[in-house]
Amino acid sequence: MKNVISVAPMVDKTDRHFRNFVRMINKDVQLYTEMITAQAIINGDLEYLLGFEDIQHPIVLQIAATNPEEAFEAVKRAEDYNYDEINLNVGCPSDRVSGNMMGAYLMAFPELVGDIVTAIKKATKKPISIKHRIGIDGEKVLPDSFERTIIDKYEDMLNFVNVTEKAGVNKFIVHSRIAILAGLDPKQNREIPPLRHEEVYRLKKEKPNLHIEINGGIKTIEQIDEHLKHVDSVMLGREIYDNPMILTKFGKYYGNDINISRKEIIEKIIEYSKKLEEKGIRPHLFLMHTQGLFHGVRGSKFWKREINHPKANSETLIKLMENIEND
Repeated sequence: MKNVISVAPMVDKTDRHFRNFVRMINKDVQLYTEMITAQAIINGDLEYLLGFEDIQHPIVLQIAATNPEEAFEAVKRAEDYNYDEINLNVGCPSDRVSGNMMGAYLMAFPELVGDIVTAIKKATKKPISIKHRIGIDGEKVLPDSFERTIIDKYEDMLNFVNVTEKAGVNKFIVHSRIAILAGLDPKQNREIPPLRHEEVYRLKKEKPNLHIEINGGIKTIEQIDEHLKHVDSVMLGREIYDNPMILTKFGKYYGNDINISRKEIIEKIIEYSKKLEEKGIRPHLFLMHTQGLFHGVRGSKFWKREINHPKANSETLIKLMENIEND
Protein backbone atom coordinates (compact mmCIF):
# COMPACT_ATOMS: atom_id res chain seq x y z
CA MET A 1 0.00 0.00 0.00
CA LYS A 2 1.33 3.42 -0.95
CA ASN A 3 2.33 5.59 1.97
CA VAL A 4 0.24 8.77 2.09
CA ILE A 5 0.55 9.98 5.70
CA SER A 6 3.53 9.64 8.03
CA VAL A 7 3.94 10.37 11.73
CA ALA A 8 7.14 12.38 12.03
CA PRO A 9 10.06 11.19 14.15
CA MET A 10 9.99 13.19 17.40
CA VAL A 11 12.61 12.94 20.12
CA ASP A 12 11.15 11.83 23.47
CA LYS A 13 7.77 11.30 21.82
CA THR A 14 7.67 8.67 19.08
CA ASP A 15 8.99 5.86 21.23
CA ARG A 16 7.74 2.28 21.22
CA HIS A 17 4.80 3.09 23.53
CA PHE A 18 3.56 6.04 21.50
CA ARG A 19 3.78 4.07 18.27
CA ASN A 20 1.64 1.33 19.82
CA PHE A 21 -0.83 4.00 20.90
CA VAL A 22 -1.07 5.26 17.31
CA ARG A 23 -1.82 1.72 16.17
CA MET A 24 -4.74 1.55 18.59
CA ILE A 25 -6.36 4.22 16.44
CA ASN A 26 -4.94 3.86 12.92
CA LYS A 27 -3.32 0.81 11.28
CA ASP A 28 -2.16 2.46 8.04
CA VAL A 29 -0.09 5.59 8.66
CA GLN A 30 3.67 5.15 8.38
CA LEU A 31 5.49 5.32 11.71
CA TYR A 32 9.01 6.50 12.47
CA THR A 33 11.25 5.81 15.40
CA GLU A 34 12.77 8.68 17.28
CA MET A 35 16.04 9.82 15.75
CA ILE A 36 18.67 7.35 16.99
CA THR A 37 22.36 8.11 16.53
CA ALA A 38 24.58 5.54 14.88
CA GLN A 39 26.85 5.59 17.93
CA ALA A 40 23.93 4.77 20.21
CA ILE A 41 23.06 1.74 18.10
CA ILE A 42 26.68 0.59 17.98
CA ASN A 43 27.18 0.94 21.74
CA GLY A 44 23.70 0.58 23.21
CA ASP A 45 21.03 -1.95 24.18
CA LEU A 46 19.64 -2.95 20.78
CA GLU A 47 16.36 -4.39 22.03
CA TYR A 48 15.66 -1.24 24.03
CA LEU A 49 16.58 1.05 21.15
CA LEU A 50 15.25 -0.90 18.18
CA GLY A 51 12.65 -3.38 19.40
CA PHE A 52 9.06 -3.00 18.25
CA GLU A 53 5.88 -5.03 17.81
CA ASP A 54 4.78 -6.36 14.41
CA ILE A 55 1.63 -4.27 14.60
CA GLN A 56 3.77 -1.15 14.08
CA HIS A 57 4.42 -1.91 10.40
CA PRO A 58 4.92 0.07 8.23
CA ILE A 59 7.72 1.51 10.35
CA VAL A 60 10.90 3.41 9.49
CA LEU A 61 14.14 3.48 11.46
CA GLN A 62 15.59 6.98 11.50
CA ILE A 63 19.29 7.27 12.21
CA ALA A 64 21.70 10.18 12.53
CA ALA A 65 25.29 9.58 11.47
CA THR A 66 28.38 11.66 10.96
CA ASN A 67 30.44 9.33 8.76
CA PRO A 68 29.97 6.30 6.46
CA GLU A 69 31.73 3.83 8.76
CA GLU A 70 29.43 4.40 11.72
CA ALA A 71 26.36 4.47 9.47
CA PHE A 72 27.30 1.10 7.98
CA GLU A 73 27.92 -0.50 11.37
CA ALA A 74 24.69 0.84 12.88
CA VAL A 75 22.47 -0.24 9.99
CA LYS A 76 24.17 -3.64 9.88
CA ARG A 77 23.28 -4.15 13.54
CA ALA A 78 19.71 -3.03 12.88
CA GLU A 79 19.28 -5.70 10.19
CA ASP A 80 18.09 -8.14 12.86
CA TYR A 81 15.05 -5.89 13.29
CA ASN A 82 12.49 -5.96 10.52
CA TYR A 83 12.18 -2.25 9.70
CA ASP A 84 10.52 -1.38 6.42
CA GLU A 85 12.82 1.50 5.56
CA ILE A 86 15.95 3.28 6.78
CA ASN A 87 15.82 7.06 6.99
CA LEU A 88 18.85 9.31 7.36
CA ASN A 89 18.28 12.45 9.40
CA VAL A 90 19.69 15.52 7.64
CA GLY A 91 17.21 17.91 9.19
CA CYS A 92 17.62 18.08 12.97
CA PRO A 93 18.70 21.65 13.90
CA SER A 94 19.72 20.89 17.48
CA ASP A 95 23.08 22.42 18.39
CA ARG A 96 23.97 19.16 20.15
CA VAL A 97 23.41 17.29 16.89
CA SER A 98 25.03 19.83 14.58
CA GLY A 99 27.91 20.14 17.02
CA ASN A 100 28.63 16.50 16.28
CA MET A 101 28.35 17.09 12.52
CA MET A 102 25.01 15.32 12.14
CA GLY A 103 21.47 16.33 11.24
CA ALA A 104 20.87 19.55 9.30
CA TYR A 105 24.58 20.40 9.49
CA LEU A 106 25.16 17.76 6.80
CA MET A 107 23.14 19.69 4.22
CA ALA A 108 26.34 21.66 3.68
CA PHE A 109 28.11 18.43 2.70
CA PRO A 110 25.95 16.64 0.09
CA GLU A 111 28.87 14.51 -1.13
CA LEU A 112 29.47 13.24 2.40
CA VAL A 113 25.77 12.44 2.73
CA GLY A 114 26.07 10.56 -0.55
CA ASP A 115 28.94 8.54 0.91
CA ILE A 116 26.89 7.77 4.03
CA VAL A 117 24.01 6.58 1.84
CA THR A 118 26.38 4.38 -0.15
CA ALA A 119 27.61 2.80 3.10
CA ILE A 120 24.05 2.20 4.28
CA LYS A 121 23.21 0.53 0.98
CA LYS A 122 26.06 -1.90 1.58
CA ALA A 123 24.57 -2.79 4.97
CA THR A 124 20.95 -3.30 3.92
CA LYS A 125 18.66 -3.96 0.97
CA LYS A 126 15.87 -1.95 2.56
CA PRO A 127 14.74 1.31 0.92
CA ILE A 128 16.69 4.37 2.05
CA SER A 129 15.20 7.83 2.40
CA ILE A 130 16.46 11.19 3.62
CA LYS A 131 14.63 13.71 5.81
CA HIS A 132 16.05 17.20 5.39
CA ARG A 133 15.30 20.92 5.43
CA ILE A 134 14.99 23.21 2.42
CA GLY A 135 18.25 24.82 3.54
CA ILE A 136 20.35 25.91 6.50
CA ASP A 137 21.75 29.02 8.13
CA GLY A 138 25.08 27.73 9.36
CA GLU A 139 26.62 30.97 10.57
CA LYS A 140 28.90 30.45 13.60
CA VAL A 141 28.65 26.68 13.09
CA LEU A 142 30.00 25.78 9.65
CA PRO A 143 33.78 25.94 9.11
CA ASP A 144 35.29 29.37 8.42
CA SER A 145 36.60 28.00 5.11
CA PHE A 146 33.06 27.97 3.70
CA GLU A 147 32.42 30.79 1.22
CA ARG A 148 28.74 30.72 2.17
CA THR A 149 27.44 29.73 5.56
CA ILE A 150 23.82 30.45 4.61
CA ILE A 151 22.81 27.71 2.19
CA ASP A 152 19.14 28.45 1.66
CA LYS A 153 18.47 28.87 -2.06
CA TYR A 154 16.23 26.47 -3.96
CA GLU A 155 19.21 25.63 -6.16
CA ASP A 156 21.15 24.55 -3.05
CA MET A 157 18.40 22.11 -2.09
CA LEU A 158 18.15 20.84 -5.65
CA ASN A 159 21.89 20.21 -5.70
CA PHE A 160 21.65 18.31 -2.40
CA VAL A 161 18.87 16.14 -3.81
CA ASN A 162 20.70 15.55 -7.10
CA VAL A 163 23.90 14.44 -5.36
CA THR A 164 22.18 12.10 -2.92
CA GLU A 165 19.85 10.74 -5.59
CA LYS A 166 22.93 9.53 -7.46
CA ALA A 167 23.93 7.61 -4.32
CA GLY A 168 20.66 5.69 -4.48
CA VAL A 169 17.98 7.72 -2.67
CA ASN A 170 14.61 8.13 -4.36
CA LYS A 171 12.51 9.32 -1.43
CA PHE A 172 12.98 12.69 0.24
CA ILE A 173 10.99 14.03 3.19
CA VAL A 174 11.37 17.79 3.11
CA HIS A 175 10.68 20.09 6.05
CA SER A 176 9.62 23.33 4.37
CA ARG A 177 11.73 25.61 6.55
CA ILE A 178 15.43 26.31 6.71
CA ALA A 179 17.23 25.20 9.86
CA ILE A 180 19.07 27.89 11.82
CA LEU A 181 21.95 26.06 13.45
CA ALA A 182 22.90 28.72 16.00
CA GLY A 183 20.65 30.89 18.14
CA LEU A 184 17.40 28.91 17.95
CA ASP A 185 16.39 25.79 19.82
CA PRO A 186 14.56 22.94 18.02
CA LYS A 187 11.12 24.27 18.99
CA GLN A 188 11.96 27.73 17.65
CA ASN A 189 13.32 26.12 14.49
CA ARG A 190 9.88 24.57 13.95
CA GLU A 191 8.15 27.93 14.30
CA ILE A 192 10.31 30.95 13.43
CA PRO A 193 11.81 30.30 9.97
CA PRO A 194 9.00 30.92 7.44
CA LEU A 195 7.38 28.02 5.64
CA ARG A 196 8.27 27.73 1.95
CA HIS A 197 5.99 24.96 0.76
CA GLU A 198 6.17 26.17 -2.83
CA GLU A 199 9.82 25.11 -3.06
CA VAL A 200 8.87 21.55 -2.12
CA TYR A 201 6.16 21.62 -4.78
CA ARG A 202 8.74 22.85 -7.28
CA LEU A 203 11.10 20.03 -6.33
CA LYS A 204 8.41 17.45 -7.09
CA LYS A 205 7.57 19.16 -10.38
CA GLU A 206 11.19 19.20 -11.48
CA LYS A 207 11.97 15.71 -10.12
CA PRO A 208 8.78 13.76 -10.92
CA ASN A 209 10.65 10.44 -10.70
CA LEU A 210 11.30 10.95 -6.98
CA HIS A 211 8.93 10.37 -4.07
CA ILE A 212 8.64 13.77 -2.40
CA GLU A 213 7.00 14.04 1.03
CA ILE A 214 6.25 17.39 2.61
CA ASN A 215 6.59 18.27 6.30
CA GLY A 216 6.26 21.42 8.39
CA GLY A 217 3.31 23.28 9.88
CA ILE A 218 0.65 20.84 8.66
CA LYS A 219 -2.32 20.53 11.01
CA THR A 220 -5.59 20.00 9.15
CA ILE A 221 -7.22 17.65 6.66
CA GLU A 222 -7.73 20.64 4.36
CA GLN A 223 -4.00 21.37 4.37
CA ILE A 224 -3.19 17.70 3.72
CA ASP A 225 -5.55 17.62 0.75
CA GLU A 226 -3.98 20.76 -0.71
CA HIS A 227 -0.44 19.42 -0.34
CA LEU A 228 -1.37 16.12 -1.97
CA LYS A 229 -2.20 18.03 -5.14
CA HIS A 230 1.52 18.79 -5.45
CA VAL A 231 3.51 16.05 -3.66
CA ASP A 232 3.34 12.31 -3.06
CA SER A 233 2.77 12.20 0.68
CA VAL A 234 2.50 14.29 3.83
CA MET A 235 4.18 14.08 7.23
CA LEU A 236 2.59 15.42 10.43
CA GLY A 237 4.26 15.55 13.82
CA ARG A 238 3.09 17.61 16.79
CA GLU A 239 -0.49 17.77 15.58
CA ILE A 240 -0.83 13.99 15.78
CA TYR A 241 0.90 13.88 19.16
CA ASP A 242 -1.24 16.69 20.59
CA ASN A 243 -4.48 15.63 18.88
CA PRO A 244 -4.32 11.89 18.18
CA MET A 245 -8.00 11.65 17.24
CA ILE A 246 -7.05 13.27 13.94
CA LEU A 247 -5.79 9.79 13.05
CA THR A 248 -9.44 8.71 12.70
CA LYS A 249 -9.82 11.10 9.77
CA PHE A 250 -7.09 9.53 7.63
CA GLY A 251 -9.07 6.49 6.48
CA LYS A 252 -10.05 8.15 3.22
CA TYR A 253 -6.41 8.18 2.13
CA TYR A 254 -6.27 4.39 2.45
CA GLY A 255 -9.72 3.48 1.17
CA ASN A 256 -11.32 2.67 4.52
CA ASP A 257 -13.34 4.19 7.33
CA ILE A 258 -11.98 4.46 10.87
CA ASN A 259 -14.90 4.18 13.25
CA ILE A 260 -13.46 4.07 16.76
CA SER A 261 -14.62 5.97 19.81
CA ARG A 262 -12.56 7.33 22.68
CA LYS A 263 -14.18 4.73 24.92
CA GLU A 264 -12.95 1.93 22.65
CA ILE A 265 -9.49 3.45 22.58
CA ILE A 266 -9.42 3.66 26.38
CA GLU A 267 -10.34 -0.02 26.55
CA LYS A 268 -7.25 -0.75 24.43
CA ILE A 269 -5.16 1.55 26.63
CA ILE A 270 -6.29 -0.39 29.71
CA GLU A 271 -5.29 -3.73 28.20
CA TYR A 272 -1.91 -2.37 27.13
CA SER A 273 -1.32 -0.90 30.59
CA LYS A 274 -2.11 -4.25 32.22
CA LYS A 275 0.49 -5.96 30.00
CA LEU A 276 3.07 -3.39 31.04
CA GLU A 277 2.26 -3.95 34.69
CA GLU A 278 2.72 -7.70 34.23
CA LYS A 279 6.24 -6.94 32.94
CA GLY A 280 6.99 -4.66 35.88
CA ILE A 281 6.91 -1.51 33.71
CA ARG A 282 5.19 1.61 35.02
CA PRO A 283 2.22 2.43 32.75
CA HIS A 284 2.94 6.14 33.31
CA LEU A 285 5.75 5.86 30.73
CA PHE A 286 3.06 4.97 28.19
CA LEU A 287 0.11 6.98 29.49
CA MET A 288 1.95 10.29 29.23
CA HIS A 289 1.75 9.85 25.45
CA THR A 290 -2.07 9.70 25.53
CA GLN A 291 -2.71 13.10 27.11
CA GLY A 292 -4.07 14.52 23.84
CA LEU A 293 -6.87 11.95 23.60
CA PHE A 294 -9.52 14.49 24.66
CA HIS A 295 -7.96 17.41 22.78
CA GLY A 296 -10.52 20.14 22.15
CA VAL A 297 -13.39 18.37 23.87
CA ARG A 298 -14.89 18.19 27.34
CA GLY A 299 -12.86 16.18 29.83
CA SER A 300 -9.40 17.10 28.56
CA LYS A 301 -8.10 18.64 31.80
CA PHE A 302 -9.51 15.80 33.88
CA TRP A 303 -7.90 13.15 31.63
CA LYS A 304 -4.52 14.86 31.61
CA ARG A 305 -4.50 15.31 35.38
CA GLU A 306 -5.24 11.66 36.06
CA ILE A 307 -2.97 9.98 33.50
CA ASN A 308 -0.01 12.30 34.13
CA HIS A 309 0.25 11.20 37.75
CA PRO A 310 3.42 9.09 38.18
CA LYS A 311 1.40 6.35 39.89
CA ALA A 312 -1.35 6.20 37.24
CA ASN A 313 -2.08 2.60 36.24
CA SER A 314 -4.76 0.34 34.81
CA GLU A 315 -6.90 0.77 37.95
CA THR A 316 -6.78 4.53 37.43
CA LEU A 317 -8.02 4.00 33.88
CA ILE A 318 -10.82 1.64 34.91
CA LYS A 319 -12.11 4.27 37.34
CA LEU A 320 -11.85 6.90 34.62
CA MET A 321 -13.85 4.67 32.30
CA GLU A 322 -16.56 4.31 34.96
CA ASN A 323 -16.75 8.09 35.28
CA ILE A 324 -17.03 8.45 31.52
CA GLU A 325 -19.81 5.86 31.32
CA ASN A 326 -21.73 7.46 34.19
CA ASP A 327 -21.32 11.01 32.91
